[in-house]
Amino acid sequence: MASSELITTEVESENHLSSLIYEISNEVQEIMENMLKTITEINHNSAVIEEEIEKCKGSALERKRALNEDRDNFQKAAYAVLDMLNRE
Repeated sequence: MASSELITTEVESENHLSSLIYEISNEVQEIMENMLKTITEINHNSAVIEEEIEKCKGSALERKRALNEDRDNFQKAAYAVLDMLNRE
């Protein structure tokens, strides 16, 4: 009988261990799937942010060119006024 009980206990232990391994495996799988979803979302958001940064850079460069042009025009006008005043 002792031998039979020992075998039963071993089988139950193996079944319990197999069950635990299966549960852990499922949990790991679920965690990895969630991580993949998160990584995909991060990559998508990163791409959107990079796109917005590029748009902002473009806008900033256009604004800089416009301001430089305005400055140049203002300087030309100021020099023209100074030149007119110097002629008098």
